Amino acid sequence: MDFFFYPKSVAVFGSFKVGAIAYEILRNIVEGGFDGKIVLVNPKGGTVEVAGKAFEIRPKLEEPVDTAIIAIPAKFVPSLIDEIGELIKGAVVISAGFSEVGNVELERELVEKARKHGVRIIGPNCAGIFGVHGKFFGSFEVRVNPGGLALISQSGAFGGAALAMGNDEGIGFSAFVSYGNAADLNESDFLRYFADDENTKAIALYIEGVRDGRRFMEALRYAASKKPVIILKAGKSKSGARAAASHTGSLAGSYEIYRAAFKQAGAIEVEEMEELFDAAKAFEMYEKAGRRVAVITNSGGPGVLATDKLESLGLEIAQLSDETVEELHSFLPPQCSVKNPIDLIADADYERYKKTIEIVCRDGNVDALLVICVPPIFIPSEEIAKAVIDAECDKPVIVNFMAGELVRDGVKLLEGSGIKNFPTPERAAKALAWLSRR
Repeated sequence: MDFFFYPKSVAVFGSFKVGAIAYEILRNIVEGGFDGKIVLVNPKGGTVEVAGKAFEIRPKLEEPVDTAIIAIPAKFVPSLIDEIGELIKGAVVISAGFSEVGNVELERELVEKARKHGVRIIGPNCAGIFGVHGKFFGSFEVRVNPGGLALISQSGAFGGAALAMGNDEGIGFSAFVSYGNAADLNESDFLRYFADDENTKAIALYIEGVRDGRRFMEALRYAASKKPVIILKAGKSKSGARAAASHTGSLAGSYEIYRAAFKQAGAIEVEEMEELFDAAKAFEMYEKAGRRVAVITNSGGPGVLATDKLESLGLEIAQLSDETVEELHSFLPPQCSVKNPIDLIADADYERYKKTIEIVCRDGNVDALLVICVPPIFIPSEEIAKAVIDAECDKPVIVNFMAGELVRDGVKLLEGSGIKNFPTPERAAKALAWLSRR
């Protein structure tokens, strides 16, 4: 499927009036820096200017291209596929008005025409695709920064919101695909593709339901054996399942069956959008982590909250060795607690954090560290961020700097070194729980 995510040429079909979907997709492609050939097609012809570039609009497609993006009325799509089928490898059908509104026959005709010409279809009723490392933004959703997360979404609007939220969270993407009605290609195909895509480090999947459970299980097991697969399942409740059926025409089925399938395949299931990105952030930094955690904090309350959450998630609060305790005692002020969680107290500075992280990291009973910082006004958060960055530690270190304005500069410094911040102790604890499941 490289012709979708790394195309060398693309044709866009639709209206190129400002504000029309085809126009907005064209603008995204051009502004996103796509350096392949772009062919615009509309029977009325004409010209259009986008981002300072002038394009001729052709009345029909007459040359081969890798991918077609189609945003025309649904009733004309099957005949268009029949007309251009020998010139394209794949088509992204943005157009709505197929099985999701009861036009099952029209969708069947679309698939028949595509199969006749060996054309693969994404959609219909979808929001398009991104091949971020190919600088291809074939969607009307917000563009994203390059990175390692491939987002597969059954819902276009969810995908768009998730991309925008990912930008805010500092997530880098390798690809995005909204597959809508999944008339041809579906989540199973994309799981297998991104499992083998060298630019993808983790896969995030939003699904409402699947049609072929056995095929999905095989694809999910294959993908999860190669890289982390993070799943957000909608339609868990009876009412949610009914809503999913009317949304994309998918069978939501029994949530218990899905949950067991995810677990059996080795996927990471999350409960909400925020968790989807927290898990993505964790896997962007580390492949996995052990279950025994040491908590280092300068504030007792957040340390206790982290400890509670870690234990409730089935992780262990590491039992520090006598040597570690002795070493910590040797330089920490007497009012510091050297039991796990380790409380460095409010005036903890660069040296206290750095040395503690390094000593605890060397302990054979510790698999991972959770470092919390609530800086007092007289110690800048950047100082503690620098301590985390400079500390020599070969184990996963998850950080929770809070809150807001107080830690903004420190968080920026951390992110510049590839260390993601988790804004609460509970979210940091969950990140370690997901890593431990790998």
